[in-house]
Amino acid sequence: MSLKNTDVRSLNDNEVVIKVENVSKKFSKSLRRSMVYGLKDILRNTFKMHSKSDRLRKSEFWAVKDISFELKKSECLGIVGPNGSGKTTLLSMLNGIYMPDQGKITVKGKVGALIAVGAGFHPMLSGRENIYINGAVLGMGKEEINKKFDSIVEFADIGDFLDMPVKHYSSGMYVRLGFAVAIHCEPDILLVDEILSVGDIKFRDKSQRKFMELVENGTSVVLVSHNLNTVRRVCDKALMLNKGEVIDYGEVEDVINNYSLLMNREELKTLKEKSDLIPLQRKGETGRIELFNCKVYEEGGNPEFNEIEFGKNIIIEFEYKCYEELKNPEFRVIISSAFNRKSIAKISSYSTSNLPSFFSDTGKIRFTITNNRLHHGVYLISLAVVRGSFGHLFTFNNCQQFLIKNPDPRVYRVEYSNLLFVLDFTVDHISE
Repeated sequence: MSLKNTDVRSLNDNEVVIKVENVSKKFSKSLRRSMVYGLKDILRNTFKMHSKSDRLRKSEFWAVKDISFELKKSECLGIVGPNGSGKTTLLSMLNGIYMPDQGKITVKGKVGALIAVGAGFHPMLSGRENIYINGAVLGMGKEEINKKFDSIVEFADIGDFLDMPVKHYSSGMYVRLGFAVAIHCEPDILLVDEILSVGDIKFRDKSQRKFMELVENGTSVVLVSHNLNTVRRVCDKALMLNKGEVIDYGEVEDVINNYSLLMNREELKTLKEKSDLIPLQRKGETGRIELFNCKVYEEGGNPEFNEIEFGKNIIIEFEYKCYEELKNPEFRVIISSAFNRKSIAKISSYSTSNLPSFFSDTGKIRFTITNNRLHHGVYLISLAVVRGSFGHLFTFNNCQQFLIKNPDPRVYRVEYSNLLFVLDFTVDHISE
């Protein structure tokens, strides 16, 4: 890793301040092995022997693998990805906490990090004393801290507790003080890891305003966040990580769209693997009818593929086996949000035309939802059967799931209101 104390103010706007070239970092799942490997690597490096950093040893894994990107002066790069994708590891390497096992990192200018606020606070010392200690850790001299001291205290809003040992601080006071010190470091390059979500609403608003002020004043920023609206609002470029590797890098909106699609696909996969998603292979409570083989797919598409483009027609199809006569049965489909399990829409065969009486036979029921207006996200399907005056026969909850893909999803998750969606649909009965 290469660090240069360049006066960034003298650089032009196209000058690269962070350059990451084919960087990889590995860790061991075993603490004991990690210590042994570390000692061996030190000895090998001491005697100028190959440290074997280019391959995995027993119990090791790549936390990040072959990552490259550049950050120019005054740019803001957003890094997104699921938990465990290597975002914090990458940020720690940019901050010099970890050294890469492979590749090269070049950084020009003073680096400030909002990764773990309050890291380095001594619990027995007062807030006043910890301001000076933490400020020094972040690269500020005593004279600079003296000049900014009143502003830090005012920003932290800890009032009369400034001279109390921080071990007696509430978690909110602790976080506010740590953030206040870090944000006043005024670095050339700022590394931020989900820190803008700390504290209460009032403090978060104040923190975000201060952050935006630094960005507007020319600070280069690397921002790790799950808040896609924040990334969309402040970042010039975005990088998506998954399982330690770069999946996408470029325009913010394109990366965010690909990230939200990745997350929804992961959620769809998880739902499919859950045991509470019931296969329709058992009879209803009365034994009169059995439903099975429910499929949800895009009209004209693969029935085994549960991803549907926004605006395209949705096919919900299932098979039945009737064991005795059912006069004019009614089939219902309930669509729920996988996010909060709220019902979004209920559609019924009774709404279009009465189905004929069923005898001891088999067949298919197909609902076709036209003019699909469901938001980008993952949904669950439940089925119900009602038979005339006898009322409800049974319901299969969460028997299938599907994903709505929107090429421009401005909202990642949508909490629908209690008002149900009105969907246009047709129903077909296919006898066998």
